[in-house]
Amino acid sequence: MPSWNADQYLRFAAERTRPCRDLVAAINLETPQRIIDLGCGPGNSTSVLAQRWSEAEIVGLDSSDAMIETARKDAPERAFVVGDIESWSSEDPFDLVFSNASLHWVENHKALYPRLLSFVAAGGAMAAQVPCNMNSPAHEIMRETARRPEFQAFLADGVRQWQVHEPAFYYDVLAPHVSHVDIWTTEYMHILSNAAAIVEWYKGTGLRPFLDRLPDASMRTRFLEVYEEGIIRAYPARPDGRVILPFQRLFVVAYRSK
Repeated sequence: MPSWNADQYLRFAAERTRPCRDLVAAINLETPQRIIDLGCGPGNSTSVLAQRWSEAEIVGLDSSDAMIETARKDAPERAFVVGDIESWSSEDPFDLVFSNASLHWVENHKALYPRLLSFVAAGGAMAAQVPCNMNSPAHEIMRETARRPEFQAFLADGVRQWQVHEPAFYYDVLAPHVSHVDIWTTEYMHILSNAAAIVEWYKGTGLRPFLDRLPDASMRTRFLEVYEEGIIRAYPARPDGRVILPFQRLFVVAYRSK
């Protein structure tokens, strides 16, 4: 897994939290008693859950010590634990198994989604949101930059990238195990200050696997310089100088029978 920096991630907290709010608002559960927030990051998603269901027992789980440290500092009254989604399990079921922008880092969704659903109590739900813009210019430019001779020696065997499928895949995987599945996509138009802001956005997420493989700070700086050159070409400034970053996300809410 790539290393994570909570401060870098939270530079765009409002934009990153908006899909989480949209997902939480769409969940048709009145009073879930136990909720697990898988891949909770610095706790922004956990806070959204707590705002809607203030009486619920909510646990946040993330594999990053840095993220959990920030979450505990910002919300010491809540329970946050360090753990890996791939190996996570629970003897007691949860009324809501929730994940905001984290399952795309985990492989084998055909097995993963039903396994997570197995920890949902009768009448409960599993809800997840993942980015689904792997073919966007921002990601194509990452891969193009990695293929340049100056970086290829460190990145030639590839880096760990997102695992996301078409919506129908998730329906087929979940439908046999649930009473109802909601699936939809939303494309957000993030208005950012300039092309450099797009680079900063991805430094907190998609660029991390590439940067972590480079040997030193000077090489990482050079990678970001080349990447930004491509971003400037792909995302031209609007008349007011700002840029628009289209960002598509996939949402799934699966409900178990009572």
